[in-house]
Amino acid sequence: MMGKEEDLVGGIPLKDGVETNPAICANTDKNNRDWKGEKMNRAVFLDRDGVVNELRYHPDLKIKCAPFTASKFKMINGVPEAINLIHRFGYLCILISNQPDIGLGMMTVEDFEEIKLKMKTELAKAGAYMDGEYYCMHHPAAMIEEYKSNCDCRKPKPGLLLRASGEHNIDMANSWFIGDYLTDVAAGKNADCHTILISKRKPEIHDSAGEDDVKPDIICSDLTEAVQYILKAGE
Repeated sequence: MMGKEEDLVGGIPLKDGVETNPAICANTDKNNRDWKGEKMNRAVFLDRDGVVNELRYHPDLKIKCAPFTASKFKMINGVPEAINLIHRFGYLCILISNQPDIGLGMMTVEDFEEIKLKMKTELAKAGAYMDGEYYCMHHPAAMIEEYKSNCDCRKPKPGLLLRASGEHNIDMANSWFIGDYLTDVAAGKNADCHTILISKRKPEIHDSAGEDDVKPDIICSDLTEAVQYILKAGE
């Protein structure tokens, strides 16, 4: 059975699968419950593309990035099992992802929703789930005006992480953000949590990871290795 999950786009709840106001990021200080007296949660935040699912090469664009259709979405081996391990050791698992491709004219809202559904379905087959999904759809160069914004929810800014923290009562100092770009590392550091960079090119990445003071706590080859590191660090 899939766990309870909430979806937000641009920091704003979805209504019937469509964001209610895509051009405006929600204030991360609003909509927070009063958690006074309640035990705080630890969380593992995940970027999506390159961490949960494989990046896809787009010949027309000559780039490797997110899938634009559900048929191109492929879960990385071991991801459902790693997420189950996250939950088994008492962490929440929350997705934090920049998804500007609707605004850039690369995909439709329907494509986006179908990809989300496929991810949930693939995870559910192994009994895995996300405790929350937070998406930023904005981009400063978006072709569609309502998505054009240099917002506070777009990584490396920490807006989505801060919103998730407030809505799930998360102890950020004892939480982790796992991503495959230095923008993910920067977002995690800006939200005061530990960070892991996913990369199979460890030597080259490590040499450049100190630029602009953006350096992860550790570099791992995939989510499975990253989760194993987190669990050992928490012992």
